[in-house]
Amino acid sequence: MSATANFYFDTRRLKQDGTYPVKLRITYQRQQRYYLTEINLTTEQWKKVSSLKPREDFVKDTKATLGAISRRAERVINALPVFTFEEFEKRYTTGTTDRPDNVVLVFEQYLQNLTEEGRAGTASSYKDGLTAVKAYHNSKKPLPFSAITPIWLKGFEQWMTGKGRSLTTVGIYLRSLRTIYNRAIEDGIIDREAYPFSKRRYQIPTGRNIKKALTLADIEKIYNYPAEEGSSEERYRDIWLFSYLCNGMNPKDIGRLTYSQIDGNYIRFVRAKTERTKRDAMPISIPLTEEVRAIIDKWGQRPIKPNQHVFAILSPGLTPQQELGKIRQFVKMTNIYVRQIAKAVGVEKDVTTYTARHSFATILKRSGAPTEFISESLGHQSVSTTKNYLDSFEDEIKHQYANALTGFKK
Repeated sequence: MSATANFYFDTRRLKQDGTYPVKLRITYQRQQRYYLTEINLTTEQWKKVSSLKPREDFVKDTKATLGAISRRAERVINALPVFTFEEFEKRYTTGTTDRPDNVVLVFEQYLQNLTEEGRAGTASSYKDGLTAVKAYHNSKKPLPFSAITPIWLKGFEQWMTGKGRSLTTVGIYLRSLRTIYNRAIEDGIIDREAYPFSKRRYQIPTGRNIKKALTLADIEKIYNYPAEEGSSEERYRDIWLFSYLCNGMNPKDIGRLTYSQIDGNYIRFVRAKTERTKRDAMPISIPLTEEVRAIIDKWGQRPIKPNQHVFAILSPGLTPQQELGKIRQFVKMTNIYVRQIAKAVGVEKDVTTYTARHSFATILKRSGAPTEFISESLGHQSVSTTKNYLDSFEDEIKHQYANALTGFKK
């Protein structure tokens, strides 16, 4: 006779909020033991969850979560050569099955893979996400994948924003958690039926990029700023302009740019962000304009060799971690100088390396360029990603059109 798993609504343990704990009950040879599920319900909610056809979203979500917990318990039971409550508890509560049902452990394994693949930047971002998840969980007990419910995710979002973190940051962290959850589904740790990241259940927030782009007049002021010739101020200003003029090229790609990628009248390169994840990633082609040539001629390293980096930002033989440190230092110094210049010429917006990319996209849009062309120029895989860059522009245009409706007023 094998062990069985079902649920017990423990009405002996009334909580302060009027709910009772739902416990996993394991029965073997007429013996029973109970394990907390972290799900607490009112009597009415338990009746609805126990019904065959629940209608409310909360009830459906809870039923799906309980189903995932039950299936996980059954997998542990089936994996045991000989069932004992002690061995079941060990595997169920600590995630020591062949595929551990432990969010933190799977997160850490993925981080190790990223590090071994040399993806230091991505690993750094995922590490921040893991740190936030562990801080919110705030328990010595393992965090099973079945605990990642819409309620848990909404609670995490509110906890993060309550600490002053932006929705953009929350979105970054939760997208990393979603990747880990998807891996757990692929590895058979959790069932797809319990998947919490959907329009009906929980949508990861996206922060809107409002008014990050500069106007052409702002760019002209920075371009004409009288920096001392040969100074660091001039160098970082020029490389910022290089990013703007070269399709909003991001700092890592600028640092990695070699002379072999300058092909006649074009610069052609594949974004570092997509070269590992997209085998068929299309190279970006940038016209080598007079202004771009001038920046390369002035600040490019000599002698010119095919594998030589154009700008003295990175050097050969760096580890991924060392490269990440160099790029971050380059971004920091660029931001310091362009902010000083922007303030000096009367540009009120916060100007950073990120602003160059947004300005490239928005100014092209204002010139009448199709969104599809802008998307291709930025190296986006989806036009919807490009539209996020253009949100602030669209809002400004809406206001202009609205004001035009009252143009007859004197």
